[in-house]
Amino acid sequence: MSLILGIESSCDETAAALVTSGREVRAHRIARQEEAHRPYGGVVPEIAARAHVEVLAPLVEGVLADAGVTLADVDAIAATAGPGLIGGVMVGLVTGKALALAANKPLIAVNHLEGHALSPRLTDPDLDFPYLLLLVSGGHCQLLLVQGAGKYRRLATTIDDAAGEAFDKTAKLLGLGFPGGPAVEEAAKRGDAKAVSLPRPLLGSAEPHFSFAGLKSAVARAANDHRPEDLAASFQQAVVDCLVDRTQKAISAVDATALVVAGGVAANSAVRTALRQLAKANGLRFVAPPLWLCTDNAAMIAWAGAERFAAGLTDPLDFPARPRWPLDPDAEKVRGAGVKA
Repeated sequence: MSLILGIESSCDETAAALVTSGREVRAHRIARQEEAHRPYGGVVPEIAARAHVEVLAPLVEGVLADAGVTLADVDAIAATAGPGLIGGVMVGLVTGKALALAANKPLIAVNHLEGHALSPRLTDPDLDFPYLLLLVSGGHCQLLLVQGAGKYRRLATTIDDAAGEAFDKTAKLLGLGFPGGPAVEEAAKRGDAKAVSLPRPLLGSAEPHFSFAGLKSAVARAANDHRPEDLAASFQQAVVDCLVDRTQKAISAVDATALVVAGGVAANSAVRTALRQLAKANGLRFVAPPLWLCTDNAAMIAWAGAERFAAGLTDPLDFPARPRWPLDPDAEKVRGAGVKA
C-alpha cells in the first residue's frame, strides 16, 4: 500500500495531506486566506503567493507529525502543477520538487482539475470508471466522461464565466461578502427564487456548453431594484436550471452508470439536490464527495497522485507549472474569448 504526500496551492488555500492507496486519509491540514483577501472582495494573486510561501513548509511538517511518519516513509510526492494562479502553483510545485529531490522520491505533477475529478473515488470505493462528471468550481465548469486516471473526454465547457465565478461576482455585486459562493447560498435561503426574472443562457440549446456571463450581467442590472436575498435566490435557481439542463444533454450523449459532481460549487446544497433528482430520473447513481473534499484541499491531490502512481505515471523534476492545463487536450476548440478548457 503506497503513502502519498499531496500539496495544493493553486488559489487561496495552502494545503498538505497524506493519503494511502487504500483510501485512508492519514493527515490533512489547510491554511485559508479569507481574511487577507476579504477587503478586496476576491483573491489577490500576489497576496496569495506570499501566503503560500509563509505557511507551506510548516503545513508539510505538521501532516508528517500528525501521521507519525517521516518523509522517508512516503512513496511519492504529488503537487498541483496547474491550472491556477501561476505564483501559487509555482510555490507548491517547487516545494514538491525540492522534497522529491531531497528524499529521492518520485514526483507526480497533478492537474488540479484531476484532483477534483477523482476526489469522489477517495471516499466511495464503489465508484468505478467510466462516470459522467460535472466539474463546477470558481474557475471551471465542465462536463467530462472520466475513463481513468489521465483519461478524460470533455463533453462541454463554459464559453465565458464559470459557475463559481458567477457566484463570486454576484456576491460582490450584492455586497454579500467573501467568499462569494457560501454568501450567496446563505442569502438565497432568505429570498424568493421567483422574485426576479433572470435569463438561463443556452437553456435548451443544441450546443452542449455553458454560459454564465449574461446571467451575471442581468444580476448587475437588477441589483438596485430588488432585495439582495431575492436576487441571490433567483440567481442561484437560474444557475441550477442551467446546470441541470446542460447535464441532461450530456447524460443523453454518453453511456455511464453514475452522475458525479465535484468542485467548490458541488458544496452548494441546491445544486446537489437538483443533480441528485436528475440522476434518479435517469436511473443513474448519484455521487458527490463530502463537503470538505469539494473545496480546494490536498487530500484530493494526494489521492489523484495515488491513482496516477498506481498506473505508473510519474513526472520529471523539470515539469513546468501551468496556468492553464486542459484535462482533455484533444477536445474540440470552443467559441468564446473567455473559454477555460
